[in-house]
Amino acid sequence: MNAITMPSSRAYNVVDHTYDVVVVGAGGSGLRATFGMGAAGLKTACITKVFPTRSHTVAAQGGVAASLGNMDPDEWRWHMYDTVKGSDWLGDQDAIEYMCREAVPAVYELEHYGVPFSRTEEGKIYQRPFGGHMTDYGAKPARRACAAADRTGHAILHTLYQQSLKHDVEFFIEYFALDLIMDQEGVCRGVMAWNLEDGTLHRFRAQIVVLATGGYGRAFLSCTSAHTCTGDGNGMVLRAGLPCQDMEFVQFHPTGIFPAGCLITEGARGEGGYLTNSQGERFMERYAPTAKDLASRDVVSRSMTIEIAEGRGCGPNKDHIMLHLEHLGADLLHERLPGISETSKVFAGVDVTKEPIPVLPTVHYNMGGVPTNVHTEVLRPTRDNPDAIVPGLMAVGEGACVSVHGANRLGCNSLLDIVVFGRAAANRAAELIRPGASQPSLPPKAGEASLDRFDRTRHAKGGTKVADLRLDMQRTMQMHAAVFRNSKTLTRGVAEMQRVWRGLDDMSVTDRSLVWNSDLVEALELQNLMGNAMTTMVGAEARSESRGAHAHDDYPERDDVNWMKHTLAWCGDDGSVSLDYRPVKMQTLTNEVSVFPPKKRVY
Repeated sequence: MNAITMPSSRAYNVVDHTYDVVVVGAGGSGLRATFGMGAAGLKTACITKVFPTRSHTVAAQGGVAASLGNMDPDEWRWHMYDTVKGSDWLGDQDAIEYMCREAVPAVYELEHYGVPFSRTEEGKIYQRPFGGHMTDYGAKPARRACAAADRTGHAILHTLYQQSLKHDVEFFIEYFALDLIMDQEGVCRGVMAWNLEDGTLHRFRAQIVVLATGGYGRAFLSCTSAHTCTGDGNGMVLRAGLPCQDMEFVQFHPTGIFPAGCLITEGARGEGGYLTNSQGERFMERYAPTAKDLASRDVVSRSMTIEIAEGRGCGPNKDHIMLHLEHLGADLLHERLPGISETSKVFAGVDVTKEPIPVLPTVHYNMGGVPTNVHTEVLRPTRDNPDAIVPGLMAVGEGACVSVHGANRLGCNSLLDIVVFGRAAANRAAELIRPGASQPSLPPKAGEASLDRFDRTRHAKGGTKVADLRLDMQRTMQMHAAVFRNSKTLTRGVAEMQRVWRGLDDMSVTDRSLVWNSDLVEALELQNLMGNAMTTMVGAEARSESRGAHAHDDYPERDDVNWMKHTLAWCGDDGSVSLDYRPVKMQTLTNEVSVFPPKKRVY
């Protein structure tokens, strides 16, 4: 144990650890990476701020996409085409090919690990239709989502945690990761963390750090995300002087319960549910004549928003839409959608067997994040080399942007993303590092800057409560970076977010303790959220086109000539954001499939 004295003369005892690999986060991607690395013989630690089975993967409902063909003929090339089209041609086609090819073995692997998938009468994995997934390059909806009732993420997360416990990996549970440790050459050497249980501070040295920290939905006022989804890995990367990618692309899920925002899975529509306006009209037939209620999420969210804006919303204030499941019958709802039946009762007071559910689009997923290649290695792009990597650093899951989702993620591709790329990270780590290899000493003063920030935050004596500042940020994001955007609202949004950022200087933390200090946790999470929010708003203001989830009223068309490129955003300590761009990968990984050239995206 080392004592580090801060400039303020307050000393912190720091516990040092050395591992081959440190994984930050214990959701689906973090656990898949963790046990894969343990199985490869690497000395592995997993740091997580909540108990692993409380990670947000537990909330995923509808299914995991794979072209098993159990219900209808299917193949991975159709899945790849749907994913490229869903991404509005911003997805990297080499990574998309990798994910869709690996989907089938990844799902069978999950089955063999013990995931309790729902079954067909023949005993095969049950598959349901899902938005944007089609057969034969767009002909008709495909049954591709491998489901465990409507609790698929719950089933996968618990199974992956069981597998992790089988292998000799160490968990540091309820440890809050603070910052990356970078050396003078730009190599990631480890991570700083705070043990919430006893207040100790820890310095983890590793050959590779894997960020599996999830999304940042809590930057918005209405979202389906857990309160823990604060973009911590993205915040750590931005503070390390590295960029995040495509942050302006934020997915709104069409069916959040009104007004609570809790998720009603797309699987509800996959089982035959449909949306109506105040006139009882199934309006999706107007907007997506082929896919109808199973068009991709951005299309359905915009269609609902238009219906409300044009005065056809439901309820006394005409401010929501109705989702009908009552025609499906109580038996099917009990078998296939038990979770959302219960959620609807609790949060909307609705019996889904008898009446429709009030719903409204709500923030659900972040397509952007830490840029990586197909091996999950984090990128530090330069003008000369857009694929330059950061040695010693990987990222997986929603916090990463390998760009399989591009400008809009297809439903049930996120659970696929986490297992495919969690495994890819484990495989890559096993290739790159030798178990137990000696590591050079950490650079002098390693982690001191992180402790200084921690100490300043802990003793913040301003006049604004963390909760008030966070609410200001969430309202600003909800108002100015919503389903529809325009130049005026985005320019105003950038100015408003800069004002909110300045509020960090006036932040107040009243609890100075180090043990279970939720006030300090929320202040540190807010600092992470701010970096995510600023890069989202500035990236959106700069992108003068409509693509996927970024719907710009002043530029209603997609502009492939000027904007088929990934946004890179760096955020300084003062909240200033600088942007650059890197090309979209318009090449495949193998010769077994051709590149899908851009065309108009219709459902």
